[in-house]
Amino acid sequence: MSQDIFVVIEHLRGQVSDTSYVMLAGARQLSQSTSGNVTAVLLGHNAQGLASNLAADKVLYMDHAALAEFTSDAYQIALAGLIQEHSPRAVIFGHSSIGMDIASGLSAKLGTPVVSSCRAFTTDGKYVSQICGGKIMAEGELPGPAALVTMVPGGYKSELGQSAQAPALTTVSAPTLEGLRVTLKQYIEPDTSDVDIAKESMLVSVGRGIQNKDNIELANELAAALGCAVSASRPVVDQGWMPTTRLVGKSGKRVKPKIYLALGISGAPEHVEGMGESEAIIAINTDPNAPIFNIAKYGTTVDMFDLIPVLTEKVKQAK
Repeated sequence: MSQDIFVVIEHLRGQVSDTSYVMLAGARQLSQSTSGNVTAVLLGHNAQGLASNLAADKVLYMDHAALAEFTSDAYQIALAGLIQEHSPRAVIFGHSSIGMDIASGLSAKLGTPVVSSCRAFTTDGKYVSQICGGKIMAEGELPGPAALVTMVPGGYKSELGQSAQAPALTTVSAPTLEGLRVTLKQYIEPDTSDVDIAKESMLVSVGRGIQNKDNIELANELAAALGCAVSASRPVVDQGWMPTTRLVGKSGKRVKPKIYLALGISGAPEHVEGMGESEAIIAINTDPNAPIFNIAKYGTTVDMFDLIPVLTEKVKQAK
């Protein structure tokens, strides 16, 4: 049994996910307690170029046509063999539809325990996981001799998982990948006619506290004065007040603007997953105990309906 930490890299259509870099940063901290190496595991087809900026000690790359796109069948078969051969101390996956799909299947196949919703690792090798919808952080010993871990973003900056120097890459042979039950049929593209909030340098974001659809016009006026777009949390989109293209959070888009102005947003973990890496979070919420204040750089409990019109006017005057 080695003390190495494996990180299964998620990628889609030629792009490594931000979650993968977060996992590499977490693996680096965990490896300090195990004294093992950080090994990135990259599965794909003609995809070795994706390893160029991974902050890992080495990369195990498996190339096969059946791995060109993610399918649970192919990934589980490929990873089961690698894990059995190398016996790492831990294998980290993203807490995503891909990562949870693979980890659950491998746990059953290999009889290896899963630590779910891990946010960070302590200096002595313990895990810290979000439970009860993120309201409680649970700390525990990483089960042994090996463990599978699904990791949520927020505990580490994705930049810490990137490197300007390409790691050493070793190509490993793929197992027989035939008779697979699942294949990719097609990608269904999202609506691209709306603004891409992930590319905005500033966002005015509205939550349940906006109360009704008509009040969103206040946020629109402020955003127009600032020269930015309006985004939203899940309750606003579920009500049909804004389109899904404006949704920020675990089930929406992940954004990292320079300024994220949160209007009436409580700060649920699912929302924070999508905006927690913003450079400056400014929260406006009448509830002084709202979780959003735990991550905000600036905040106020002033009623937004009193503040927004004044703020909008001040911005206009400043311009």
